[in-house]
Amino acid sequence: METTTIEVRTGSDEVVVDLTRSVAGFVAECGGDGLLHVFVPHATAGLAVLETGSGSDDDLLAALRDLLPVDDRWRHAHGSRGHGRSHVMPALIPPYCTVPVVDGSLALGTWHSICLVDLNVDNPVREVRLSLLRG
Repeated sequence: METTTIEVRTGSDEVVVDLTRSVAGFVAECGGDGLLHVFVPHATAGLAVLETGSGSDDDLLAALRDLLPVDDRWRHAHGSRGHGRSHVMPALIPPYCTVPVVDGSLALGTWHSICLVDLNVDNPVREVRLSLLRG
C-alpha cells in the first residue's frame, strides 16, 4: 500500500476545498490500478464527491447551514457559536471516501471532484491521508 498525507489550509470560513488535483498527482506517481482511500482524521470535517464550480459546493454549504444551524442548540458547546454542529456533520458527510484507480488515474465521473468539507471555523489547518491499495 502506498500512503501519504497532505495538509489543507481551510482558513476561518466554512469551506468546500477541491482536493482532486493533489489526489490525482499522488495516484499518478503511484501508477497502476487499485482503490484509493481518502481519510480526514478530524472529528469536524468530511469528504464529499461532487461537482464543483457550478454552485454545487455553495449549495452544499447552504444545505448544511439549513440542516445544522449555527446557533446555541448544540450540547457540544465549546469553541465558536454553533461549534457542536461541526461534530455532527461527519455523520452526514463522512470523513472518508474510496475511489477506483485505473492505470494511475482516478476513475471519477466527468464532473466529480473529491472535496474536503469543513464547517469548523476554529481549526484552519487539516490533514488528509491518501492510501492506495493496489489491485
